[in-house]
Amino acid sequence: MTDQVDEVIVALSDPLRRQLLERLSRLGSASATTLAEHLPVTRQAVVKHLVVLDRAGLVTGGRQGREVRYAVRPEALLVTAEWLRRVAADWDSRLSAIKRLAEGG
Repeated sequence: MTDQVDEVIVALSDPLRRQLLERLSRLGSASATTLAEHLPVTRQAVVKHLVVLDRAGLVTGGRQGREVRYAVRPEALLVTAEWLRRVAADWDSRLSAIKRLAEGG
């Protein structure tokens, strides 16, 4: 699971990839050409970013006729969100313990 979380965090570290993911989630599915129309990068650059998102399990691409259409796969985001929730809960617990100690309790 940690490898998947690592891949997701790396994939989401790039603002353009986050933008692609948001756009795909709004559109449902789209080709790289469609996604590139509203971005300041080439279609080839979009494809390279989609490969990173695909490797992280965040999108999937499937051929429809002559084009490849991409769609969001939410499972990897859910796994990462759960991991982040556990990390946050652990830190909340630690900070509460430090606060109790600092307050003499």
